[in-house]
Order: sequence, then C-alpha cells, then structure tokens
Amino acid sequence: MTYETLIHNIGQLVLPKQSSLPLKGEDMKNLHVIDNAALAISNGKIAWVGSNHEGKSLQATEKIDAKGRLVSPGLVDPHTHLVHGGSREKEMSLKQQGVPYLEILKQGGGILSTVEATRSTSEEDLYEKAAFHIERIMSYGVTTVEAKSGYGLDAETELKQLRVAKKLANAYPINLVSTFLGPHAIPKSYKGNEEAFLSEMIDLLETVKKEDLAEFTDIFCETGVFTIEQSRRFMEASKDHGFGVKIHADEIDPLGGTELATSMGAASADHLVAASDEGIKGLAETDTVAVLLPGTTFYLGKDSYARGREMIDSGASVALATDFNPGSCVTENLQLIMSLAALKLKMTPEEIWNAVTVNAAHAIGRGEQAGTLDVGSSADLVIWDAPNYMYIPYHYGVNHTSLVMKNGKTVWERKESHGLHLSRSY
Repeated sequence: MTYETLIHNIGQLVLPKQSSLPLKGEDMKNLHVIDNAALAISNGKIAWVGSNHEGKSLQATEKIDAKGRLVSPGLVDPHTHLVHGGSREKEMSLKQQGVPYLEILKQGGGILSTVEATRSTSEEDLYEKAAFHIERIMSYGVTTVEAKSGYGLDAETELKQLRVAKKLANAYPINLVSTFLGPHAIPKSYKGNEEAFLSEMIDLLETVKKEDLAEFTDIFCETGVFTIEQSRRFMEASKDHGFGVKIHADEIDPLGGTELATSMGAASADHLVAASDEGIKGLAETDTVAVLLPGTTFYLGKDSYARGREMIDSGASVALATDFNPGSCVTENLQLIMSLAALKLKMTPEEIWNAVTVNAAHAIGRGEQAGTLDVGSSADLVIWDAPNYMYIPYHYGVNHTSLVMKNGKTVWERKESHGLHLSRSY
C-alpha cells in the first residue's frame, strides 16, 4: 500500500485519548505519548500510527521529515470573539488606573464601544479584519476554533457578524464553530428595559436557526448584565430552537451561573473565576466543560484566577481558550494561554494538552472530530519547533509552530528565509 503522506522521524507524538465524553479529573492527567514515532495519512485521515522504525518500510507519495521534533493534534480554541470592528487600546490606561471593567462599561466603553464600531463597519470590512485574525490563529497551530457574535446587540449587526463567520468557515481550511451571543451586554437604548431586549434576542433565534448561522448560543450572566433567571429564559428558548447552549458565567461575581450551566446541560461554562464550591461540584458531576480563560485575568491585571487546579482535582472537565477579543484579552496565541495555565492555574503539561485538544473540542461539539490523532481521525496536526510536549508551556510568549496540516494538507508553514506566511495552496 502507498500512503499519500508519511511523517517520519517524529521525536514525540502526542496522542490525546479519543473519548465520547470530555476527559475529567484524573483522566486529564494521562497523556499518551509515543517517542520516535511516525504516522501516515491518506484521504485526509490518519491511516497509520507507529514507531519510526516501522515507518521506514512504508511507501508514501510524500515524505516529511519531522527532524526529531514534536507532533501533536491541531489545537482547538473553544472561545473567541473573532468578528468585531475597531479596537480599544485607549482603555488600557483606564485599566492601569484601576478602573473596574464594569465601571468602564457604565461609561460607554468596553463592549459598548466595540458595538458601535461593529455596527458602523461593513460586512466586507469585517470579513477582511476577521480574516487577518483567523490567519494568525492558524499560525499558532489552531485547526478548530469557535467564533461568537455579540458585538451587534441588534438584529441587523448580530446577523452580520454571524454571516461573516459563515463566510470565513467556507473560505478557510479551519473548522469554525459559530455561536450566537446576542445577549452579550445591555444596549444604551434598553437601559431599564432589559426584558424587552432579551425578548428581541430570543425572537432572533428563529432567523439564526433558519439561516444555519450558529450551532450554539451564549449569554453573559453577570452583575449589571443578565441575571440568572434571564439567562435561564434565554437558554431554555435556545434549546427549544435546537441550539446547544453555553454561558459566560461567574466571571466577576459568584451569581450561580456555573450551577445554572450544569443544571441546563450546557456544553460549557466559561470564565468561572468566581465559581462557587457548589458550582465546581456540579461540574464534577456533569459533562459540562469548564472553559477557563487565564489570558483574560492576566490582561485585566487581576490576581485571582479561576480555580483550575481545584476543578480538576474535584473531577471536573477543564478546557482552555484565548477569549480573543478587543477589550479584555487581545491575543490569538493559544500557546501563551498554555503557559498561563501552567503558571497561574497550576495545571500540569499533560492536563494542559488535554485541555487544548480533546476537551476543548468537546466544549464546542467536536469531541469526535478534533483534538486527536487516532487512526481514522482527521489529519489535523502540528509539527512544532520543540523537542517534547512539556516545552511548549515552558517557553512562553513565542510561536513554536513549524507546520500546520488540515485534513492532511499543509495550510501554514514557517519559511526560514521568508519569515512567516500562510500557505495559499488550499
């Protein structure tokens, strides 16, 4: 048999456990790694995995020498705000002065300033801006990404964001999972009339479903935004329309959003910096994935991070994401988030890799399609400029990616003589 592609001389091959459910607790500590490995690809799928010695006898149309480097599944980023207009660099000085985010929001900054920029930006310009970001995301080794709306806060702009995301999904060699986050903040025009705005976003669910613009919905459950009961109402309506549900929960205050997520069977509860003991217990008892965003805590200059160590030790399933957005976490670099998880969440390298592959995939409904390199899975993989899996979170703040493959085709490669570029061969 002749395979299409053989990657040989792999120093270490990371093989997260393929599972029908997210990995939880003790299972997150286990990471299957093969030293001196090789793998073969045919028809965009992993066709064979074994030792480098065995691989020497295989025939392939294309052979790639990994040169003793690390190979892993493509990373999965399960929480981004990819499509948005403008930027918010002027808010950095306010943060440096210690002005709380909710106060910035009250002053018309924060989400609301991005809403104004997104509303005034054409669909074509939003696409070009998001395309720039998605290419950078891919360059960091991500082959599956979630993209939320939420910077419209009106029907027209929310749909515009979702349509841009759909165009990106069709144009780029990346799995893009779209989430409708209409209730992301309260528009100025609805202050004191929040129920009417929430009803408007609920009414929009039918159009989002009819145009197949999102798989999930999300809501920002927080002081000054949406209450537990309002969040429940939106999540119930979303489920009635056939959407999977997610929630921005307990980011600032412990309102009980984590408990709501687990009781509603949410795919994920995200942020969770202020999650209660009862909320963490609920995560351990259900399959709701805790998507932790340490980059946001870091960027906002806060000292208290989500209790990732405690969540895992309690038996919960944890994933990691960038939360890429223009206000509270301005980075597309999931590798940096891996380092922060080690330094601030006290997660082990094994837990971190499971959190950015198989568990991150489960958090966005791709648990059986992404995050693994078992025979039969999609050949979404990364060759790293690193000797082993522990090196990526250890050496922080740089891009370790050498080559990215999607469905067995190279979509990004580091060219030493020409710097970094995205392969346009797809």
